[in-house]
Amino acid sequence: MRRRAFLKGIGAIGAVALLDIKVLAKDTKPKGKNAITFKKALEVITNGKGAKTSDKVKLIVPEIAENGAVVPVKVNVEEPIENVKSIHILATKNSNARCADVFLTPRNGRAYFATRIKLGQSQDVVAVAVLKDGSAIMASRPVKVTIGGCG
Repeated sequence: MRRRAFLKGIGAIGAVALLDIKVLAKDTKPKGKNAITFKKALEVITNGKGAKTSDKVKLIVPEIAENGAVVPVKVNVEEPIENVKSIHILATKNSNARCADVFLTPRNGRAYFATRIKLGQSQDVVAVAVLKDGSAIMASRPVKVTIGGCG
């Protein structure tokens, strides 16, 4: 009898463990404050004013990214560093559109930033520069992703 009770206990533990694995394997996309659309992110960054497309923002991204998990991005704003408050990198189709936010001071020397971002699919990458006077300028480039990076 003890052996049967022992085997029933082991079976119950296995069933509970399997149930826990199924619960953990559910789709876990960002929810709440982590999920933000491109439109909402741009609105938050610019305080609802929007951003104008400008030649002063130089965005360098590859046309084709072989791996969406590591897409190199470089942003150079051709304004004096004293005029640039921050640089933001956004992805238009990621569940969390905000990829990077960089706040600058005159000690940075120039308004330049380089990083790597994740892209879940082919989409536009947008660089937004917020200036000291509260206005915002931007540039965007399409990136084709051959292997997804966010899923």
